Amino acid sequence: MRETARVLLLDGADRILLYRGLLLQVDEPSYAWFTPGGGIDPGESPSEAAARELREELGHVVPPEALGPVVATSEGGWTVGGRRHHARDHYFLLRVDGLEVDDSGMDDDERASTDRFQWWTAAELARADEPVVPSRLAPLVERLAAGDRPAAPIVLPWHLLSG
Repeated sequence: MRETARVLLLDGADRILLYRGLLLQVDEPSYAWFTPGGGIDPGESPSEAAARELREELGHVVPPEALGPVVATSEGGWTVGGRRHHARDHYFLLRVDGLEVDDSGMDDDERASTDRFQWWTAAELARADEPVVPSRLAPLVERLAAGDRPAAPIVLPWHLLSG
């Protein structure tokens, strides 16, 4: 089981920041759009991991408590090269203004698998021609942008159909 902490970064225009990276969870890697975030290290809480990932991937420093509660989750499995994997993603919401991406904290593997960053509206997400992870992100962005925070985390469908 791989636990991850990810952040839905919304700016003042209700756009979400995503990065285009390699979808490595398939035998033939392809590109997809992802929210910032990554694996939870031993001893870390999901909010601590999310804050660390923001610092490493974007150069954006926030205390873990600024992230609030988890607003969504997604969980599923996949098989690559005959090996079975499973992950549970925890999504936090963070409003930002004037964020400039600084990827100097990324490790070499992250930098090599990340193509670019881009701000998206919910409408643009809904008509994206490449996969967006997690599935059903556009309706969630619309809801969160409208100020409707769920009382309990929304369960989003897993983005891979293989398992």
